[in-house]
This record gives sequence, C-alpha cells and structure tokens, in this order.
Amino acid sequence: MEDSKKKIVHLCLSSFYIDGYSYQENMLPKYHVKLGYDVTVIASLVSYDKNGMRCYLKEGEYKCNRDGYKVIRIDYKKGFFRILYKRLRFYSNTYDLLVSEKPDIIFVHNTSFGDAKYVKKYMKEHPGTFLFADSHADWINSARNFLSKNILHKIIWRHYTQMLLPYYQKVYGVLPIRCDFLYDVYSVPREKIELLPLGVDDDAIPSNKEEIKNDIRNKLRIKTTDLVIITGGKIDRLKNTHKLMQAFSEINDEKIHLIIFGVVIPDFKEEFDRLLTKNMHYVGWCNSEDVINYMVSADLACFPGTHSTLWEEAVGLSLPCILKNWEGMHHVDINGNCLFLKDDTVAGIKEILLKIIEKDTLKELKQKAQIAAASFRYSEIAQKAIGM
Repeated sequence: MEDSKKKIVHLCLSSFYIDGYSYQENMLPKYHVKLGYDVTVIASLVSYDKNGMRCYLKEGEYKCNRDGYKVIRIDYKKGFFRILYKRLRFYSNTYDLLVSEKPDIIFVHNTSFGDAKYVKKYMKEHPGTFLFADSHADWINSARNFLSKNILHKIIWRHYTQMLLPYYQKVYGVLPIRCDFLYDVYSVPREKIELLPLGVDDDAIPSNKEEIKNDIRNKLRIKTTDLVIITGGKIDRLKNTHKLMQAFSEINDEKIHLIIFGVVIPDFKEEFDRLLTKNMHYVGWCNSEDVINYMVSADLACFPGTHSTLWEEAVGLSLPCILKNWEGMHHVDINGNCLFLKDDTVAGIKEILLKIIEKDTLKELKQKAQIAAASFRYSEIAQKAIGM
C-alpha cells in the first residue's frame, strides 16, 4: 500500500534541520503525511542543542515516529577541499538518494546549496517530477557585508538558484521582504514568486486553553485577572528583549506580568539577569509544546526586535502582537491584529504598552486576533506549498 502513495522529498541541505521542532521544515513534511503522501526529509547533519548551540549529528536514517515521515541525515562531501564543500553545501550522495527515493514532488528548503546541480540532473532524467522551493533569506539575516552580498549571494547562491529556475513551479518567500530578496538578488521572475507564510501547527493548538492558562498562571502565581505579556526565542540584543524588560520595569504595575522563554546567549546573560525584576517570569528553554502553552496563558505577545517564526505562531494562536516595524514584514497584520513599533527605544515600547493596557484597546485587539488566526495554520500552508 505504501508504494502506491505519491512521494514527496524535502531537501533541507541549505542550513540546519532540528528534530522535534515546529519550524516550517518540520511542519510541511508533517502535514504532507496527513495529506496522504509518503514523505522523506533529506537533511544536513547540522542541528542545535538545548542550549541553542550549533551541533552536528551522525549520518543515518530514522523515522520521525510522531509525524510519520523518514529523515535521512547526510554528511558533506569528503576530501581535501572539505572546508569549501561545507561552506558551499556539497554533500556525499544527494543524487543517489533522490534516485533511491523516487520522488513525485521535491520541495527545496532554501535554494542556496551547491548540490542543486544534482537536483537538476534528477529533474532532467525525471521530467514528470514537480519542483518547489522556499527561501528564508533577506537583507536583515543575509548579505550584510560586501563579500556576503556581492560574492556569496549575488554570484554563488544566485547561480545555484538560477540553475533550477527552469524546473521550479514556484519559489516561495516566507516573508514579503524575502519575496523581494528572491527578485532583487537571485533574479527570480516575479511570476515564479509567491508568499508562503510561516504558521502554527494546528494539532498543537490546545482545545483546553482555559485549563492550560489557569495552570500556568497558578504555577507562576499570576492572578487570572492580571495582564500577561509574553516574549521569547533566542534571547540576544538583536531581539531587543532588554529594551522590553526596561520598559516593563518603568511601567511598574503589579497587575502586569512578563513571561520570557528561550535561551539567553552567553554574552547577554549578565545584563539579562540584572534586568530581571518583580513580575518578570523567566521560564528558560521550552520545547514547542511548552512555547504554545505559555503563549496560550498570555494576553499579548511582544517581539520588539528581529523577526522569528514566533511572530506567525503567536498570530496563529490568536494573540494580538506588538512587533518591530520592519519593511516587508507587515503580512501578519491581517485586520489590525498587530501594532508596529515606529520607535523601538525603551520609551517607544513603554508608550505602546501603556496604550494597549487600556482595557478597551486590548479587548478590540483580541477580537481582531481571533479572526486573523485562521490565515496562519499549517494545514492550509502545506497545501499551498505543493500547488494544491
């Protein structure tokens, strides 16, 4: 029966792949299994540990028992130029694995990898195969210096993106700004580009939200009538968590609480600890389930720095959001459910928090957030990803 299913191979060879997370690389395979496909993820050895540190796993094949797809970890190509192979993402047996897996659909997670040439070879030999890709590169997380911009991206990664361009059905940017990056830097035609938003795992949205909310608030000794703001992720200066903490301290209202989750990078730890004050609850590293539970317990999410997938996850969980005003990242604002920081200083964050704390403002935002949530569910996103 398994052989009769259509096969999708997800290629996660441009960057890391972390087992058990709720990143797009995890969610699309999961929901493609739910759609009835036989799914394999071919991934690099790169992952991250519980301390947020980059690590390398062993080569091998294993089943993601929770979500029903297979993962194959492959090493970089060996030899005298191994350092270069790692930098340009050349692997040991990409082509052989594609031949063995016999995909009907290939989904490329990020177009920046040297083994695109083997995907091209496979596509030429199997013209009935459908090819899709996404891109997570933008001017904020990539191309930030002369060499990266003009050599790595405008020449090398553009070359490998262009190599597969005749075969791509669509190349998705996961943010509007990333759609622009595909066009401006990799010269992907506008008609090939579409937005494929990040989102939240439908299955992870708890049905007993009130129970979870009450349990977490009891654990943290927060009254059910108090206002809870949540922030988190990888905690560094780029996320502006320190500014949010300072603004929160200046408001100094005993009925308002700030929950912070995630890993604090070592260089920021001393300052972070110093800023922790009364009514701030640092809960440390959390798995994806705990992140959702903590979000469910909150009234409002605040991410005053660089973008992360938590933006879309919070919107998908019906949370009103305060976000840094990045150009090309307003896609999460469906109906006024998000407010953007025109001023991301401590004073600017404090001003917008005080505005929202007014009961009527928060009530209106919550109503809008309930409606906006439906646009960021992976059950829908996974279908769009493969042209359904």
